[in-house]
Parts: sequence; structure tokens; C-alpha cells
Amino acid sequence: MKILSQIILIALLSITVSCNCNKTANSKEELSSLVKPENYITKIDGKETRLFTLENHNGIVLKLCNYGARIVQVIAPDAKGNYEDIVLGWKNIDDYINNGMFQGCIVGRYANRIAKGQFELNGKIYQLSINNDPNTLHGGPKGLHAVIWDAVETEEGVLFSYTSPDMEEGYPGEVQFKVLYSLNDNNEISIEYKAETNDSTYINLSNHTYWNLLGEANGSILDHELLINADYITPVDETLIPTGELMPVEGTAFDFKTLHSIGERIEANEEQLKFGKGYDHNFVLNKTNNTKEPELAVTVTEPVTGRKLEIFTTEPAIQFYSGNFMDGKLNGKNGKPYLFRYALALEPQHYPDSPNQPDFPSTLLVPGEEYYQLSIFKLSTTK
Repeated sequence: MKILSQIILIALLSITVSCNCNKTANSKEELSSLVKPENYITKIDGKETRLFTLENHNGIVLKLCNYGARIVQVIAPDAKGNYEDIVLGWKNIDDYINNGMFQGCIVGRYANRIAKGQFELNGKIYQLSINNDPNTLHGGPKGLHAVIWDAVETEEGVLFSYTSPDMEEGYPGEVQFKVLYSLNDNNEISIEYKAETNDSTYINLSNHTYWNLLGEANGSILDHELLINADYITPVDETLIPTGELMPVEGTAFDFKTLHSIGERIEANEEQLKFGKGYDHNFVLNKTNNTKEPELAVTVTEPVTGRKLEIFTTEPAIQFYSGNFMDGKLNGKNGKPYLFRYALALEPQHYPDSPNQPDFPSTLLVPGEEYYQLSIFKLSTTK
């Protein structure tokens, strides 16, 4: 009887091994079919939402939606040619409307936080909407992430535009925003931002895509290797508002000047990590010039798949968030839960709370001037 049991166990193990060996990788078509145009059609405030698809000659697929001018899918091969969707998101527009997390969207008028939702401009105090008590986060609950942008397909890509009325979410001035997404055959996803105003106001824009180079919901990002070209961060208080100082990263858990895993120091006994429950900090980039040419700011590699992401930007800083508030309550496009630290966000931008920090680079936009940003997300492999 004992021998028979062992034979049965060996047979079962053989079947399991055989099944695992015969498991096929996702095809690009299967992944793409999870995000269908018909599931992204609705009306909000009388305007219709739409899905747009860009694809280059190397098989990279980029899908965009005009609700929040957001990235909803990026399909990319690994070093062996296996495809995965490497950004978080949902299969239909309703989930974006009903769920938070700022998935893939343009955030503003002011990306990141403004202390107590207030700033003074030209002798007047402006009160913004509070959505990250006690502060304003990413422009407020009805920021640029939660409006329908006009969209048109062009030779370069997809051009999104939106006119924000005076005092929307408490911000002064009517502002005309334009954001152009493009995808070229160098596997570069470019996001070009422009804005003009009819009255003095503060502008700080970014894109809030959550990345996982293993594929969405395929595991933790703690083994991803990260390099950030920054000697300083802007340290924060317990509400994640900058203190106004610059803190050297040398000798701390925030030193990513050389490539190493995100998880290597994330549990270090440091006050800043406790405030953010991990990494949720603004890194001050080492810039070599002040032109409109983007410079390499970040490199991310994933050792198992060999996928690599490089970020080039004209911005002076980048916010790194390590998915510290993800709790598994939300399931992604593939039906799997988004667990703790299952994604990272890397957001090129100006410093948080700059309107209240006179020593930080100014984010003031005045009539007759143009806000401009160019950030490039380049995909490749290391193997």
C-alpha cells in the first residue's frame, strides 16, 4: 500500500511538472484583448470617453484614454520576447471613475502635495480642495485626472487638450493645457506638456503611471533595481509635506546613485521611511543644463525578465513611490489583486509645496509665458 501511494504521488508530481512546462506565455493579442475600446465608452459631464491605441514596429503597444489623459496599457516584450502588460489599470472606464490610486493619469493643476491646501499669490490667500487630509494632493478630487480631455490623433501620436476654468478646485486663472503622447520605434513613450494662463497661477504637472516590469500583479517590485541621478531629496514631515530643506542621500536608504534593488534598504530604521511607509519622496535631480532637452534621471531594471525602463526629463525632480498603500483590495486587468508594493510610480515634476517654499524652484506661470515639460519613458532589455 505504501509503495502504491508513492507511485501515485510520483505520477501526480510528473503531471504537475508537465503542466508547468507546457504553460505558454501571454501573447500580445491576448493581453491587448483585455482592454477593449467598447469598454471605455461612457459620458461624463456630457463629454464622451474614448480609447486610443499606438503601436510601433517593435511590437510595443500603448493604450490611452481621454478620461484623465491617462495611460491604461503598455505591452512590452522581455529579453526572451515574452509579452506582458507592465502598467497597472483596469479593463473598463467605470473602474477608473470609481477607484482611486491616480492610475496612469495626468495629475495637476499641481502634482504632489500643497500644505493645508493653501497658498498666497499677489497678496491673496487661495484655499484649495483638501483630498489628502490635511493637504491637497494632485490638484484635488476633481483635478486633471478626473476630467474628460478633448483628444485628436495626429501624426505624432495623440494630443489631449483641456481648458481649466478660473478657480477650478480653488486655483486662479483660466488655463489651457495640452499633452501630447507619442511612441516611436526607439521604444520611447514621450509625454510633452504645455500650458498657458490668463492670470498668474501655479502649475506643476506629471504623469502617475504605476509600473511593474514583471507584468501587472505578477509580483513585488522590491527586486527591481533602481538608479536615480540625485544627490538630495526634499525631506518631509509626518504629513509628507517638505520641510524646506535638502537632505543628502549619501549614507542613507535614499542613495540610489548606483543601481541596486528597491528592497535592499526599504525597511531601514530611518525617520523618512517611517513617514512614507517606504519610499514616497521627491528626489532633486542632478541637472547639467537648463535647456528644454530632457536628461537621464532614472533607470529601472528587472533581473528576471531583463526589462529596462529609462526616464529622461526636463523637470528638476522626480517623485518615487514604492506602492506602500496598496492593499490587495483592487484587482487589475488580468483579474489578479494589486498587493502591497506590487508597483512603483516615478513622476517627473517640480518640488512638492513649492508655492509655500520660497527657496524651491518656482512653479509660477504668468500670462504671456508657457509652461513646458518633456518626459520620455524608454523601454529596452538588459539581456
